[in-house]
Amino acid sequence: MRDPEPPRALTLAIALAHYWLMIRVNIADAKARFSAYLASVEAGETVVVCRRNVPVAEISRVPRPERTARPVGLDRSMVVPSSFFEPLPEDLLDAFEGG
Repeated sequence: MRDPEPPRALTLAIALAHYWLMIRVNIADAKARFSAYLASVEAGETVVVCRRNVPVAEISRVPRPERTARPVGLDRSMVVPSSFFEPLPEDLLDAFEGG
């Protein structure tokens, strides 16, 4: 069973609050204080860049990559047979060596 959707008024209120709480800057200000705005973005803020007070771009934080240990190999239950370490047949070696 799906979760019930929130009322449209609540969805609109959340969207408006999100829109008004974002940092909005015009291009000249963004150019002059870009490092400061990037620090705000790193802290989780969203910066909206405007041209003549009309939004044209949004700068938001990129999701951080996972910091878990990466597993080695694809299948932990894989067993390498002892025949894997035996020398290859002469005809197969000749094929690799161009003979």
